[in-house]
This record gives sequence, structure tokens and C-alpha cells, in this order.
Amino acid sequence: MAHVRIFKHYVHIPFIVLGVVEVLVNIIAVYFGMWTRLYIADIQGFYSFMDLFPAALVYALTILICMNAMGAYQAITGEGHVGMLLRTLVAFAIGSLVYPIFYYISSDIFGAIWRSVLLMITLYAVLFTLVVRLIFYGMVNPDSFKRRVLVLGTGKRAKGLLDDLNKPADWKGFELVGFFPFSGDSVEVDQRRIVTTNNKLEQFAEHSLIDEIVVAVDDRRKKLPLNELMACRQNGINVVQEHAFIEREARKIAVGVISPGWFIYSEGFRKSDLSLFVQRVFDLLAALLLLAVTWPFMLLTAFAIWKEEGFKAPLFYKQVRVGLNNQPFEVIKFRSMRVDAEKAGKAIWATKDDPRVTKVGAIIRKYRIDELPQLFNVLKGEMAFVGPRPERPVFVEQLSQNIPFYSERHRVKPGVTGWAQLCFDYADSEEDSKEKLRYDLYYIKNASFLLDLLILLQTVEVVLFKKGAH
Repeated sequence: MAHVRIFKHYVHIPFIVLGVVEVLVNIIAVYFGMWTRLYIADIQGFYSFMDLFPAALVYALTILICMNAMGAYQAITGEGHVGMLLRTLVAFAIGSLVYPIFYYISSDIFGAIWRSVLLMITLYAVLFTLVVRLIFYGMVNPDSFKRRVLVLGTGKRAKGLLDDLNKPADWKGFELVGFFPFSGDSVEVDQRRIVTTNNKLEQFAEHSLIDEIVVAVDDRRKKLPLNELMACRQNGINVVQEHAFIEREARKIAVGVISPGWFIYSEGFRKSDLSLFVQRVFDLLAALLLLAVTWPFMLLTAFAIWKEEGFKAPLFYKQVRVGLNNQPFEVIKFRSMRVDAEKAGKAIWATKDDPRVTKVGAIIRKYRIDELPQLFNVLKGEMAFVGPRPERPVFVEQLSQNIPFYSERHRVKPGVTGWAQLCFDYADSEEDSKEKLRYDLYYIKNASFLLDLLILLQTVEVVLFKKGAH
């Protein structure tokens, strides 16, 4: 699937086009809704195009943001077409509730859309959007956007690449033609995936209409077919290493095949003073806004905890975590486990269906309400809104010894939410922590305001659809 890189994040072109088209049809829906309202009420008069355009544009962009927050621009969702329809309807419901806020911001501009006509506009917008999506998914063959990819190598690295791309969503951008044998590589991949040909690499790539070659050979001291790879490049075929391919397609870092030098020479892993200042301002504003919206839920949570365990029971749970530059701090959460959850004084991994979780704790964990007090950590500057989740010192010491580059995740502030939380389930073992590290490193390497915004929007999807919560 063709893609572009915007602010260091890969975005697939077909879904950019889909988003632009849906913005246009939602603008049209505003005009249809207003004209229908005037006709039904037999109101004489007419809004000019420019009178209505600012309000129509803001309505369309509001719906676009809500659609993205609901994951409606994903190539694949586990719920299929029914799930995508549900996400679309939820996005419109949220957008229609959020949009009236603009009435109170500037009635002169946004007041062009009467509140009484908003329902009619939404009905038109939903209808037009569903028609667009039926055409997009019905007439556009997803395979037509996929790049044809050939992997050079059949050994452990090639097998690791195949294992890394083990989710259906990881395959949405390409079609794997097969693995081209490389002299000296063992055969670790499925024999059926190895191409059998008497042609050289250049000839096979040309005849098979290959768009990209991924170099994944085990022993790079052996002579690569450089002349053939150069010829492929000159013929318009892209050539990349497997760690770059995995980063782009799976949105994580191939920790097992990179070296310390890779951190030094690769792009990313840096933020200017201006970007750090903007991030801090954003964190403060977002934390204050979220506190203003969620304080009733926090109050209800406090009463629920007291009702279950009595007024003497502590509401909050403070625990030392490792923050920026390995500095310890106390993270604040609503207490979701029994008071004696670690009565032996020994740190224990949280697990799925943990028996130590209280009844109220199970509910607030499911909807991430237990995380809300961490907004005070954000206000204090100990955490950011987006970043790797902070871990306990005892686990950090253990994981740093056993997992390469684990300490690199502490070069940025920990976050209330993060890229790993969106892409991977709850980590309750060392192996899971290693996998989450790969997503954390992807975030640290490619951090930008756009990526932070995407993570925050899609966190709404995580909360509503209860993904990854233990």
C-alpha cells in the first residue's frame, strides 16, 4: 500500500484520500442539511456559500478527528465491516456532541448552523459517508495498493522478519512474493515460501514485477550481490534492510538485529528545545482540560471505593516508578487492588484476571479510570501525556540486565498513554516487556506532535472498546 511519511510517521495514501473525500462530503452534508431545513420550514432566504463554509469546514474536520479517534481509518479491524460501521456511528455521535461547543466559542462564525438543523446535517453526513465507504471498499481492490516485496535471505533473520510481521494488520501494505536464496544462509523459513528459479536476482525481480527487495541475510561478511542490487535500484526497485522494513510496516524496532551504532547514526532520537517547550505546554493544557471533564468520574470512583471497602480504606495508590533519566518518582493511581496485594513486600507482576483486583478495581481498570490521578503527575512535570509507561525500579533493574537497550526508554518522560499501549496488550512477563520495548523505541525515535496527537485520539478507541486493559 502506497504511503508517505508525515512528521516522521508513516501514513497510507489510500486512507489519506478517503479522509479528504469524507471531509468534502461532510461539507456538502452541511449545505444539504441547511437547505432542507429552510425548505421544510418554508423560510425565505438563502445562505451564500461563504456564509456557511467556515461552519461546514469545522464540522467536517470535527468528524474527521472523531473518525480517526475511533480507528475508522484502519485497513483492518478485528470486528470486520460490522465493527467499522459501529466505529463510524460512534464517531458521528461524539462529533455531533462536540461540535455545539463551537457555538459558545464564536456564535458569529459557527452560529450559521442552527442547533435545530444539526441532526439533519448528521443524518446526511452519515448517509454520504456510508456511500463513500461502500464505494471505497467495494470498488477499490486493497491489493492494488500493495507493494510486491521480495526478501533476500532464508535464514534466521528472514525467519525473524516473518515472525515480526505476524499480525494481519502488518501485511496491509505489501504482498510477500517469497524469499530469494542467498549463498551461505541456512533454511529457516517455510520451504514453500522460498522462490525456485534459475534466474539471477535482477532478472527474477524484473520478471516478477517486484517493487521492493528486503535484505535479510544472516552473514553480511559474505559478498552480497551488489551489482544485481544496484541494477535493481536503477530499475526503480527499492532496496531496504530488514530493520527499516519492520519499523515501517510493523511500527516497531527490530531490537534483535540492531547495534548501538544504529542509535548513533539513525535519524530521530532527538527533540529541539522548542519541541520540548511545546510538548510541556500541550501536556499542561491537556491535563487541565481532562481534569475539568473527568472530575465527576473521579468523585464517583472515590465514593465507589469507600462504599466497597469502608471510609478508612485509602483511595489512592502511590508507587515508586522510574522516570526521565532513571530518576524515581511516585506515580498516583486510584487503588484497584486489595490493600494487602503485596503483603509480603515483594513486587509481583500484574496479570490478566488478577485475583487481587477488587470489584470496583476491575471496573475502573477496564475503562482506565484508575489512571486519571496520573494527571497530577503530568502537572508536576514528572510525566508527559504520551510516552513509555513508567515501570517499577525492581523490574527496571531486572529487565535492563536481560533485555538489550531497555534503559533507552528512560531518555524521555514516561506517559499516561503511549504507542506500546495502543499496539500491544498488557505486559505481564519479561517477554512481553521486550516486545513493548520495541514499540517504545519506535515512539522515541519518531516522536512528533502528529504522532502524539494520533496516540491521544486512538486512546479514546482503547478506552471505549476496552483494548489491552487488565
